[in-house]
Amino acid sequence: MDSSLQKGTSRAIDREITVVIPTIGRPILEQCLAAITGGDSLPGRIIVVDQSSSIAIGDMLQPAAALGIETTHMRSDERGRSAGLNRGLAQVTSRFAAITDDDCLADSTWISALGKHLREHPGRVFTGQVTTAGDERVLGTVLTTERSIANRPAIRFDKLSGGNLGLAIDVVRQVGLFDEDPCVRYSEDGEWAYRALRQHVEIAFVPDVIVCHVGWRKEGQRLEQYRGYAHSHAAFFGKHLRRGDAFMLLRASTHLLRAVRRWLSGAVRGDRELAANGRSYVLQFFRGLFAGLRSNIRAPRLPGSHIG
Repeated sequence: MDSSLQKGTSRAIDREITVVIPTIGRPILEQCLAAITGGDSLPGRIIVVDQSSSIAIGDMLQPAAALGIETTHMRSDERGRSAGLNRGLAQVTSRFAAITDDDCLADSTWISALGKHLREHPGRVFTGQVTTAGDERVLGTVLTTERSIANRPAIRFDKLSGGNLGLAIDVVRQVGLFDEDPCVRYSEDGEWAYRALRQHVEIAFVPDVIVCHVGWRKEGQRLEQYRGYAHSHAAFFGKHLRRGDAFMLLRASTHLLRAVRRWLSGAVRGDRELAANGRSYVLQFFRGLFAGLRSNIRAPRLPGSHIG
């Protein structure tokens, strides 16, 4: 482990880990950074890719810099989380990268736990628990405490939380970067996980790697989010069907049936949120699928990547 001690404390700075955070300038980024710098182990570097015009982000990074963490504030005129992640990952010079979002608060052991797992199995991708805080209802929390390792795509979905992710840069070179195609804008994590598993990269769920997602969306914003996610997930299926991946017929069918069940279950139980989620995934299914079938855009790659 390439590490140094933070002055005046016993906390190690793990120089092998760079944290990448894409942001659109939300004020909660300050809490996100405070959670990372409050951990029992610190990353060697934090890269914030800023797709906003906020003048406050540089100030938000100063406490991290004062602790001996190298900080990088990258301004970007591009839009979309994939573009933000890719610009950040392209700047990583350390062995490993840890990815989170500006509305996620890392647990105090996040860096130390990821560092331990990544050094033991550098060829694996690691993800973990996502808890929630705030008033927003979140249907996609990940609270299981059971460890698991996937080595091939699942029929329902592949377990990967994009805001709680650690991996070696060599794995990024093997799998490729995140897909910046607008039609999969909100399914970039699932699409990347699928490509990784197709290339025999294992994805491990480890319950000691924890972040808390802070909900901030109002009901109307959540409904719009469901529509975007639904369209993007179906487009992800369509893109891989276009490439001759017959497995996607099974996954897409299962996805549609599960959406119908959520819609009906929510309607019967009087759960408006669940019904709205299911309805969005049903109504956007064919629109998204055809958008993916029409697209020939492929994910970009890092220099020096393996072309498989």
